[in-house]
Amino acid sequence: MEIFFKSLLALHIAAGAVSLLTGPASMLNRKGGKWHRLTGKVFFYAMLVVAFTAVTMASLPNHHSPFLLIIGVFSAYLVSSGYRVLHLKGLATGQKPKLLDWAIAMVMAAFALYFVGMGLKSLGNNGGVVSVVFGSIALGLVAKDVRKYTQAPTDKKFWLYDHITRMVAGNIAAYTAFLVVNNAVLPQLVAWLGPTVIGSLVISYFIKKYKRKPKAGETTKELEYFG
Repeated sequence: MEIFFKSLLALHIAAGAVSLLTGPASMLNRKGGKWHRLTGKVFFYAMLVVAFTAVTMASLPNHHSPFLLIIGVFSAYLVSSGYRVLHLKGLATGQKPKLLDWAIAMVMAAFALYFVGMGLKSLGNNGGVVSVVFGSIALGLVAKDVRKYTQAPTDKKFWLYDHITRMVAGNIAAYTAFLVVNNAVLPQLVAWLGPTVIGSLVISYFIKKYKRKPKAGETTKELEYFG
């Protein structure tokens, strides 16, 4: 069992390193361009490996870890929903979500309720606060999913904003895990929630950028290639 755990850990670390590099690279590359797509796909699959290995390790006897479970499940949900929304652009014009989309949302909802409940039982420590925060964020995102699956979005660019939010949030999860495991300087709560604060500012910046109406002479050509 220890050999299996160490093998999973090695794969987890390797995939995590790839995600830490390709996530920011994807954000910096021209949206919709060749390199954005390439680094984005590598980041997506690397994060799925990170999530799978995290959840598996957290489920092994003698290695149960609420930290790994939270990061693993949340990471899988973020990148999966962020990737799937690229195939759901037609929701605004009558397209219906697939069973897979509902499954991703409902599994995350169940785990989010578990995270919140677990956190409320231990609010006296940082772990409890973090569990409630991440569980609440997840519930908010799932609520958005249910809303767009049941009511046609009024903004036809909803998919772009969702894609940006989920994939940057996936980066947040990756850097949170890296800091929590390797940090020896910052307070624990800062290591846990610092990437969320910074990442939220990044999400806000990009969404405002793409919601801004082009000035005279500007084009939105890059959006035509996004997705």
